[in-house]
Amino acid sequence: MPSYWLLKAEPEERRVNGVDVSFSAAAFERVRTSPWEGVRNYQARNFLRDDMKVGHPVLFYHSNTKLPGVAALAEVCREGYPDPTAWEAGHPYYDPHTRPDDPRWYRVDVQFVRRLPHFVPLSLLQHLAEGLSEAERADVAYLTDAHLASVAAMPLLHRSRLSVQPVDATAYEAICLLGDRGGFSAWPGKWNAQGAAKARRAAAPRGAAERDAPRGAAERDAPPRATRKRSASPSAAADGATSEAGERRTRRAPRAAGQRSEPPAPRAPRAARRTPPPRAGSRGRRAP
Repeated sequence: MPSYWLLKAEPEERRVNGVDVSFSAAAFERVRTSPWEGVRNYQARNFLRDDMKVGHPVLFYHSNTKLPGVAALAEVCREGYPDPTAWEAGHPYYDPHTRPDDPRWYRVDVQFVRRLPHFVPLSLLQHLAEGLSEAERADVAYLTDAHLASVAAMPLLHRSRLSVQPVDATAYEAICLLGDRGGFSAWPGKWNAQGAAKARRAAAPRGAAERDAPRGAAERDAPPRATRKRSASPSAAADGATSEAGERRTRRAPRAAGQRSEPPAPRAPRAARRTPPPRAGSRGRRAP
């Protein structure tokens, strides 16, 4: 019979029938003791009713969130008894097919023990199960091979949707060690977004790494481009030539010292234009 457990709760607000059903490690720490109610899965119900005993250690797990994982430790302080929320109309987990004289659903009471100094995410446990590099293995040298094997066999990694799960004693010990001693925060993974992005860029081909690099970094590291002088357009060239010619025309020879500038001579009037006499057969006006 198992004697270590994992219980899931949702730390972020979620409303069912208008009622917020979230329950975080911070909220658990404030209330200290809480009934574990609202379980509506038969296998999980059987664990609550038949197997969970006073004093059994519990891993308090954040689920249905961006980074799920083990956040705190607790223990069972009251064994299974009927869950009265099942026959309370209007409760988020009301079940009209059960009644007090024939209960279907059960719950236990759990007591808060302590927070873990290092949050132990699900993605880290999956990473441990897949295998560690030599450097990573050195960072968590406090874990034995038996610890790693027990973590890899956890139901959490294979039947993750069950809200009440038994935990092997060795796996429980491994998670407590991870939560207390850490050593994995710098590893690339979902718990370290910057490290994960850096590892992806290092593993990507050169072209892909430059394409995925943050804007500005690739431009900063790229060699300077050769600049090519643009030739003027034909119209701009013509305008330049015209202005240059005009400048030559308006440029005057320098005057000698003391020489007065004379006004330009007036232009001679143009000779009056004579109208030639009409030719014979012309349709023009005849001379008077």
